[in-house]
Amino acid sequence: MWVSVALETDAAHAEALSDALMAAGAISASVEDALAGTELETPQFGEPGSPTTPLWEKSRVVALFEPAVDLRERIAAALHEARLAVPADIAFAEVAEQDWVRLTQSQFDPIRISDRLWIVPSWHVAPDPTAINLELDPGLAFGTGSHPTTKLCLEWLEANVSPGVSVLDYGCGSGILGIAALKLGAGEVLGVDIDPAALTAAADNAARNGASMRLAPSSAPLVETFDRVVANILTNPLMLLAPLLTARLKPGGRLALSGVLESQAGQVIAAYAPHIALGVGAVHEGWVRLEGLR
Repeated sequence: MWVSVALETDAAHAEALSDALMAAGAISASVEDALAGTELETPQFGEPGSPTTPLWEKSRVVALFEPAVDLRERIAAALHEARLAVPADIAFAEVAEQDWVRLTQSQFDPIRISDRLWIVPSWHVAPDPTAINLELDPGLAFGTGSHPTTKLCLEWLEANVSPGVSVLDYGCGSGILGIAALKLGAGEVLGVDIDPAALTAAADNAARNGASMRLAPSSAPLVETFDRVVANILTNPLMLLAPLLTARLKPGGRLALSGVLESQAGQVIAAYAPHIALGVGAVHEGWVRLEGLR
């Protein structure tokens, strides 16, 4: 059994309170929109190293603790440390121990990308056995297939991978894009990632799908060129990678980038302009796919 406490505050104190609760022994602490689920809910997007809007003016800090007789006093001390008044009554809630793996798995169902392409979590049965089914277990890597940017890239691969083409999946995560490319007929695929856990997950998923996908860390020299290059990362690293990714394209090769918000598309297009002309190929739930032809 665990104990959860939720405390409402403002944007100016939310991070300080979160830090103070962690210092007081919290196992975890998160900051949420106190108005989530209402018409005043405010979504926020950002990435490491980029400026973000301030936290929600009405914020909720949720902390998880092990049960302790002095828990109320520790919460009060954290509030004092964050220069906040102690509310008249602090509400605690019990959180039962659960099979967190099973709970997480229950949140992911098979995802239909198109009439012939599905993503099927490894613990599910394929809804359409005649389709191209990507059996996936993300492990510790990004890429369950549920994110809009993954769907944008899979749709691009389905339209642009023809039998025998070579594909570079830069920032391969769980390996989902590279595996899809192979199942769509690619002759060879190289997946590259900075995270060893991602390379492990990608190797496991490739084996699960019978896909002969090569994998390499981003620190390894990369001199090959490819017919297709796809990168689903984030805006800042994509901009820094412009010279590298475009240099890996063969003449006549095609490039697809995602992990970019609509508001950030102009920055990425400008960063790639000295190397390749990019345009917006598709938009989905506020995310864009940028495409270019060498």
